[in-house]
Amino acid sequence: MKVLHVITGLGAGGAEQQLRLLVRHLPGPHDVVTLTNPGQVAEGLRGDGVRVAHLGMAGNRDARAVPRLARLIRGGRYDVVHTHLYRACLYGRIAARMAGVRAVVATEHSLGDAQIEGRPLTRGVRALYLAGEKLGRTTIAVSPAVADRLRLWGVAPHRVAVVPNGVDVPRFAFDPAARAATRLALGLPPGAFVVGGVGRLVAGKRFDVLVAALRDLPDDVRLLLVGTGPEEEALRRAARESGVLDRVVFAGERPHTAPGPAGATVDLPALMSAMDVLAAPSVDEAFGLAVVEAQASGLPVLYVTCPAVDDLPAGTRARAVRVPCDAASFVREIRREIRAAHSSREESGGPRTPSEAALHYSIARSAALHEDVYATAMGAPTSGMST
Repeated sequence: MKVLHVITGLGAGGAEQQLRLLVRHLPGPHDVVTLTNPGQVAEGLRGDGVRVAHLGMAGNRDARAVPRLARLIRGGRYDVVHTHLYRACLYGRIAARMAGVRAVVATEHSLGDAQIEGRPLTRGVRALYLAGEKLGRTTIAVSPAVADRLRLWGVAPHRVAVVPNGVDVPRFAFDPAARAATRLALGLPPGAFVVGGVGRLVAGKRFDVLVAALRDLPDDVRLLLVGTGPEEEALRRAARESGVLDRVVFAGERPHTAPGPAGATVDLPALMSAMDVLAAPSVDEAFGLAVVEAQASGLPVLYVTCPAVDDLPAGTRARAVRVPCDAASFVREIRREIRAAHSSREESGGPRTPSEAALHYSIARSAALHEDVYATAMGAPTSGMST
């Protein structure tokens, strides 16, 4: 089975990192086309031996990209075309049909209650989405919450498959040496209590709540924000006005696997080893990948909304606490985590182990479910593995 993945861009976002991880664990040849921005993840994919093509799409309305993509699909003789993210799902489905490929699968990574990839859910956005959806065979929802939203939009239930994101749990294993080295590289004091936030720096992630909370936390608490986005300057300004800018580290985009020689780039697993708690104040999530990655690192998590935690089977343990989305609530819970760390001496970098929640979302399980979706799209027998 030969598969082509079409994605809007290949920066270091959650969907992009998930695509790289998935391709590593799927059998058969997998190629990737990015419409725009062949960034960090494109480099990583090429390093993994995956062929990556850049379509050079000039903007959202660059319709010339569609026939170019159709020619690429036709020339590659792909059995399945798998699209990721809003723009790629729209143009990729059209191009696949033009190329004569009917086994077209799309993954809905980022559909929230009020936005999709930061876009407000206007009537026009929804109409375009539904028009494109009809050109594919199956839409993969990364959580039951996303599946419910798709059905409310009018997508037929039999055309939706729930396949949760996967995590490479061993890759995120806590590493005391990486903790010390990362803190040194970022200027974080060895004994500081580090609150982490991971995600695009956009308004919907509500990292402003963490900046506001920092003002009412002890002076040895630091905030480590991993990601980039349009809200970075506003967050810096808020930290400056609150007098805590010297306690905030903006780490920028970070890959899941550092390229080049060991230590050349501080990657996300090393950053999570450097943290003492992950705070996720977003009020609108499709899955909550950073939360699960933190669980793989053995981190306690404070979250506002996380379908990945809410959808865990009964009895599956997670070190995660739901918190109202306001600074005072995060201050209260972070102080509680500081006390717990002091009592168990975790602040010294003691051993942490993955939670059951992380083990439930293994990438091996996610890859097997993807294989079943591909087989169904092609009309072939499946393994019958349940989601």
